[in-house]
Order: sequence, then C-alpha cells, then structure tokens
Amino acid sequence: QVQLVESGGGLVQAGGSLRLSCAASGRTFSNYAMGWFRQAPGKEREFVTATRWSGGSTYYSDSVKGRFTISRDNAKNTVYLQMNSLKPEDTAVYYCAARTDSVGYYYKSSSYDYWGQGTQVTVGS
Repeated sequence: QVQLVESGGGLVQAGGSLRLSCAASGRTFSNYAMGWFRQAPGKEREFVTATRWSGGSTYYSDSVKGRFTISRDNAKNTVYLQMNSLKPEDTAVYYCAARTDSVGYYYKSSSYDYWGQGTQVTVGS
C-alpha cells in the first residue's frame, strides 16, 4: 500500500502561483510513477501531469503546458506541482496518484493504483 497526502492548495488570484505537495508513505516511493489529476465541479477527472519513477520523463496536458511543472524528490518521498500563471479555469480539486511504472498509460486515471484525498485550488478572476 501507498498512502498519499496532498497539501498546498488554496485561494489565489488569476496570474498567481501555488505549489502543491504530495507526500507518500508505505511502499518504496521511487518504484512508482506519479501523476496529478484534477476535477472541477460537474466535470470528469482529468489528467494534468505525470512523471516516471526517476523524474527524468515528464508529461503535461495541453491546458497546463508551459505553466505547470511536476517534480519529485525520491529522498523525501514527495512529488510537487508548481503552478504558475494560474487561470480561473484551473479551479478544481487536485489529486496526486501513484502507479506501477511502465504499466498502463500515464494520462489514464484507471492506470493509477493509489490516490490522495485531494486539495482544493481556487483561482479568482
């Protein structure tokens, strides 16, 4: 089992920045690829970004490319999501997730085995 706990959400004005953290415990964190997803009210959960176990490969949705950055520190069992130039449409609950690397697809939520409880990000206009 892997336990994931997100933090760092909050309210920010458009154009501002936030950094989310996801702390992992349980099984060896470095064995897992990590992803961030988000879900806005009335919408399906959508892929935001992901990274392989080493952090050497990263993937982004078109909607956040160039504004968001995923990183991980395997020594601290933590993955981060730096969000810059935030827009009102970024408002959502953000979830981190873990999956066995090289299994499934990084952009599919069904490929992930473990999920955090989510953290709310609200971007005011």
